[in-house]
Amino acid sequence: MTDVFSAPHAPADQPLVLKVASVVRYRFFLYAGLLPYLLGAAWAYGVDKTFRPGVFWLGLFGIFLSVVGVESFNEYFDAKMGTDRVFNPDADEYIPEWMFSLGVAAFAVAAAIGFFLAWGGGWPIVLYTLLGGAAAVWYVGPPVRWVYRGLGETVIGLSYGPFMTLGSVQLHTHRFSRGALLASLVPGLLIMSLAVVNNIPDYHQDRLVGKKNLVVRLGRKNGRFLYLAISALGLAIAVLGAALGIFPREAILAAVVGLPLWYASLKAGRETWDTPRLFVPAVKRIVQCYALATTVFALAVAFGGLR
Repeated sequence: MTDVFSAPHAPADQPLVLKVASVVRYRFFLYAGLLPYLLGAAWAYGVDKTFRPGVFWLGLFGIFLSVVGVESFNEYFDAKMGTDRVFNPDADEYIPEWMFSLGVAAFAVAAAIGFFLAWGGGWPIVLYTLLGGAAAVWYVGPPVRWVYRGLGETVIGLSYGPFMTLGSVQLHTHRFSRGALLASLVPGLLIMSLAVVNNIPDYHQDRLVGKKNLVVRLGRKNGRFLYLAISALGLAIAVLGAALGIFPREAILAAVVGLPLWYASLKAGRETWDTPRLFVPAVKRIVQCYALATTVFALAVAFGGLR
């Protein structure tokens, strides 16, 4: 992964708690796992006028465990495949075997929580749990390895968009919402664009280890156009939904705060898309665009309709 998202590995003599904490890097918990789940709760609270604190906190714990599992599996299988050592084979990248066991345990408990919540929330919770689990476990894990089949970005967009947001809504309302489905595309498309832009600096090493992601398939220059188009569409949906009255009109603010960061990414990457280290600011701006726009969007959905 690019330096924007990397975290140093825990020293071998670190206490177990700190080793586990080092696995759960901030990017996935804050930028990916937390915000779509909160958006679903915001929709239930602000639009459907329903909120169940108990299931909210239990579901949040399940999401946290899923993030632990994703991070553990990503680190473990990337290390096994040697993805991060393609151009530096002598690099010291020690990934302990317990990381795989941690991932299995985290996914198992997260699944158990999902099935438990399904007793009160209905069978769709089981569906979202299974879909999210299939995406998380096999993103880099065998035998499917979505990222090696050119489906990694799509899986990320679905998992951190419709699956997580609609699952969160279901916990509170016990029903499907077409408006929430449209709302889920805002974080889903933005996080998908983040997945695409993050692969641009990793183009050569991903190609050499057999990852057939969209950037490898299309090339870095076309990948740049793709991530800009996907993220722009995510911001546009916030505006469109507000204009049609599906979202509170305050949802337009998501595009207002996100567009300057989107444009900053465009400018930063215009001449640097083929130079990984110089391209890092373009990646950072999209990370910030996702985080800020999704946060503002969730707040607008939660409180914009309370009049």
